Amino acid sequence: MNARTEPATAEPDATATARPPLPREFLLVAGLFLVYKLGRQLAVGHTTDAFRNAHRVWHLERALRLPDETSVQSALLHGDLLVRLANTYYATVHFPATLAFLVWLYVRRPAHYVWARRVLAAVTAAALVLPFTFPLAPPRMLTGTGLLDTARIYGPSVYGPPAGDHLSNQFAAMPSLHFGWALMVAVGLMAATRSRLRPLWLLHPLVTLLVIVGTANHYWLDALAAAVMLGAALAVVRAPRHTSGTAGGTARLPAQRGPVLAGAGR
Repeated sequence: MNARTEPATAEPDATATARPPLPREFLLVAGLFLVYKLGRQLAVGHTTDAFRNAHRVWHLERALRLPDETSVQSALLHGDLLVRLANTYYATVHFPATLAFLVWLYVRRPAHYVWARRVLAAVTAAALVLPFTFPLAPPRMLTGTGLLDTARIYGPSVYGPPAGDHLSNQFAAMPSLHFGWALMVAVGLMAATRSRLRPLWLLHPLVTLLVIVGTANHYWLDALAAAVMLGAALAVVRAPRHTSGTAGGTARLPAQRGPVLAGAGR
């Protein structure tokens, strides 16, 4: 038998993904943020419907016996420091946390980065449709609920008077992308890491939920709508298998066990 030695080869993990080109990803992610920030402007001009829907949501929550938003706000109002921290969290954590999440995945887990970017894009696109069909005023604008606009009273505030606010559509409360994106950050980091402490990432969406409700920027149902949209996106966009690869996302190949005899066993 004419045998010769050949190096053993190992197929790389099917989920190992090359890191996407940085300029293209920068444009895609920047576009995602711009769409989030400016896209809702297309749905302005539905003030009457927005307040009518707000009263419907408020009464529906009471019919469903959901916790009253005023109870969360009352807890924040025990001290000026706590409510100012909540307002600051709402104003400053949302975008930087999501951006840091995407940057970390891009550097350390490219396959998970592509997956997370697609999920966030799908959720954001779906969220831009809802204000056209269901404009909704936030609870801070409703009278007779006992809720305060904590950002306007205590600061900092990211919104001006609705009539003169040309940077955001304040009548697009549902769904809450603050919560939807925060939940995706937690889900993505839990999927991409293997630490036993990774469930602690769920603290981010939990704190975000308490903040958006306690500051009267969103209803409970706004967060529920965002969670449903995220669940649908996660069901459609398949997540990669976690690998114990290198920081660049390439799976480690198994070590060679020795030479292979070509033609052996034939």
